[in-house]
Amino acid sequence: MRAETIEDGRIALIQSDIWIGFPRAEQVLDRLQGLIEMPRQTRMPGLLVHGASGIGKTMIARNLSRRYAPEYDPESGITRTPLLLLQAPPAPDERRFYMHILAAVGAPSSVLSLRAQQSVASLEVRVVGLLRDLGLRMIMIDEVHNLLAGTHREQRRFLNVLRYLSNELEASLVCFGVSEAVDAIRGDVQLARRLDEHHLPNWRDDAEFSDMIQTLIAAMPLAKKSNLKVKSLKQILALTGGVTSRIFSLVKDLSIDAIVTGQECITDDAVAKWTPVWSRHASAQRQLEKARA
Repeated sequence: MRAETIEDGRIALIQSDIWIGFPRAEQVLDRLQGLIEMPRQTRMPGLLVHGASGIGKTMIARNLSRRYAPEYDPESGITRTPLLLLQAPPAPDERRFYMHILAAVGAPSSVLSLRAQQSVASLEVRVVGLLRDLGLRMIMIDEVHNLLAGTHREQRRFLNVLRYLSNELEASLVCFGVSEAVDAIRGDVQLARRLDEHHLPNWRDDAEFSDMIQTLIAAMPLAKKSNLKVKSLKQILALTGGVTSRIFSLVKDLSIDAIVTGQECITDDAVAKWTPVWSRHASAQRQLEKARA
């Protein structure tokens, strides 16, 4: 078996999740931290964070979730869970959502099988009681736009569930989704009134983007400093459409190439010649298939 090299370790590090605390993300995190630390009240305020797919919503949600991970209290024998991060079910289904909650808090499979046979009302009572015992202070729903897969009636029922849980637990509700979900959320007037809206726009050709990309490149474990020209930064923006996940993927790809080739830095020439990994050999493959035909 081949021993792992330093290069292998660096490439693995690049391929792993990387958090870059750029200002627009920290602004949202500061707001969320203020909500979760807020004293309980009858109608807790919340937040709806929306933007294009891949703009960084899930990254922000997971970062906050790690900051407020469950903690075991040996004196009471209870695991306190201040924050619960859930992905909205593929369709606005109450039963499936309650089962997701039970699974997220670690309910054994035997318990889940038993609960699956119960009525929605029974599941509701059990979930509310369990989350209250955990000391929950915030419910975060990622991919909330999934509710658009249901009928208008199903959407309203699902939004009622979210509002009900927030009320009963006196916990802040935070939703993340693409901008199309905004109109659906606004369909529940009471819920919309307590959810502030925060839009995460695509990156533009400005100082904020330049700072972010330079910070990201500096975080790559390369031996040499990458000094890209403004033209290259504009090229990266054009290639990615200003979408955060695409920008990260491109920079990671260029960084891995820099290690493999021994260049040890991202160059302007590498940016100019870059193509997605999946398409690099497409042209040669098509020519080969034509030759065989």
